[in-house]
Amino acid sequence: MTSEADRSHEEVADLVGKLVAPEETDGAERRRLLGRLSRALTQSARKAGKSGTGRGRWLADVFMSIAPRLPIRDYATLQEHHYGLTGEQLADDLVRTATKATMAVGAVGGALAAAEFAAPPLLLSAPAQLVAETLVVAAIEVKLLAELHEVYGVQIPGNGSQRAAAYTAAWSRQRGINPLAPGSATLALGAAAKTALRNRLMRTLGRHLTTLGPFLTGAVAGGALNRLATKRLAEAVRADLRRQRALPESPPRPLEGPTRP
Repeated sequence: MTSEADRSHEEVADLVGKLVAPEETDGAERRRLLGRLSRALTQSARKAGKSGTGRGRWLADVFMSIAPRLPIRDYATLQEHHYGLTGEQLADDLVRTATKATMAVGAVGGALAAAEFAAPPLLLSAPAQLVAETLVVAAIEVKLLAELHEVYGVQIPGNGSQRAAAYTAAWSRQRGINPLAPGSATLALGAAAKTALRNRLMRTLGRHLTTLGPFLTGAVAGGALNRLATKRLAEAVRADLRRQRALPESPPRPLEGPTRP
């Protein structure tokens, strides 16, 4: 029998999946989905009896229920979605798309928080919006990290859940995975990995809390901070992956339209 907590996690995972799916999402739809996600998270946290910064363990549990459902594309699909690009150019395009996505989520989340800031009676609901932003940004970045491993040909062993745990643990460390390192798969499933995930999520949430300001300052700050953080993650992961498998030079980039995220 499916528990109430499981159903709550399924709803959250479904909403996050829609926000990171390859299909284009316009601003209005993104705001609508983030609003629904905020409400779902509020209900989930209330049922779990969690509030404030004490939500760390609950937040990590929620994210671990999301990670195995993220739409990770294989190399052939990535090429198809990015107009036949290969090598470093394909990796560049993935990073460009992900930074645009986290910047857009940050702008929406920051704007929602700013609107609440301008209306003091509603201020208490703002953190739920920023928790939603935190989960979506983490999901976009884990998806990027996983797909960069596809581009660089670094194959992670295990089933879907085990690979999701490995990618999530790598995101917590902000590093790429070396599948030949002793115990890499075991470490991804251990207590230390869960603690690292909780700490990383709370640091990300703390960054988003700094965007809680009046008018449009939250939107601008939220977008800029997310873009820089995603870019730094990508640079660190790509440096690790290049040490394992350098990519050949790519042909000149074709002059097609915008890529799909």
